[in-house]
Amino acid sequence: MDAERLLKIHHLVQGCGQQAKQMATQPLQVFEKSRHDYVTNVDRLLDQQLSKGIANLFPQDGIITEENAHSRQSFRSEYSRFWFIDPIDGTSDFIHGKPHYAVMVGLLEANQPTAGWIYAPALDQMYWGGLGLGLFQSTGRTPTDAVTSDAVTSIDQITQNPLILKEPTPPSQTFCPVLIGSTDRRRYGEAMTHLIPEAQFTSIGSFGLKVMEVVCGRAGLYVYLSGRVKLWDTVGPIALARAAGLVCCDLAGNPLHFTPDAIEPETLTHGQSIVVGWASYVEALRSRLQKAVLLSQP
Repeated sequence: MDAERLLKIHHLVQGCGQQAKQMATQPLQVFEKSRHDYVTNVDRLLDQQLSKGIANLFPQDGIITEENAHSRQSFRSEYSRFWFIDPIDGTSDFIHGKPHYAVMVGLLEANQPTAGWIYAPALDQMYWGGLGLGLFQSTGRTPTDAVTSDAVTSIDQITQNPLILKEPTPPSQTFCPVLIGSTDRRRYGEAMTHLIPEAQFTSIGSFGLKVMEVVCGRAGLYVYLSGRVKLWDTVGPIALARAAGLVCCDLAGNPLHFTPDAIEPETLTHGQSIVVGWASYVEALRSRLQKAVLLSQP
């Protein structure tokens, strides 16, 4: 991918995030799509803007967004690449004025996540990169003027802070930070605490930001079990996690699948549980997490 388009994606994602942050100060229109699944007028507006922006940059690629149900039908078509857009990952946090929501874009090539952009507007924190690109982070706004002859200088500005990977201390009886969603914690927390008493379970809103907590070494593992996560939630974050060398698998240790036959066709929901973690944490905890889930079944 050339430098000019990388820069334009960066500015598109960041600009939409800043717009979300500004609109959050005004009354929101909130709609319930399904039980415990909400969308706002801001989600819908940014969904359109991100889709249009990516389409202008990559007219030959497939584009699938969370808020455009019709776009999901293209997943079984013969595009060589798909862009997945989540205009606001962590909508509940956004609605309630909490900071852990993010604008996310992910690239799927040959049924594998290869690049991702995650921007948390309330924190003004951007993570981006992927296989063959490297991993980068930035805090604070970068120039958002249209790309001109100074594009190389601007690219230098958004690549001047590579994400320095720092593996957390291996799990022990006194240190074992694990991220889990609030729904999963209510459902499986008692069994997990019994089987993994050394773990410190915590949660934040966005799926993507949870993954980045692990990538940045602030947690050792993230486990997702609710069965509601969709491709626009996973493609970008998993691309970044894989580029960081993390283990990405399901609770049985199988690789995560992104092929059409492994994804629910109507909703593009994953059929697998999701584990993202540093190897030492996955090795130490995965089988006990799996046992906790089995013990919690009715």
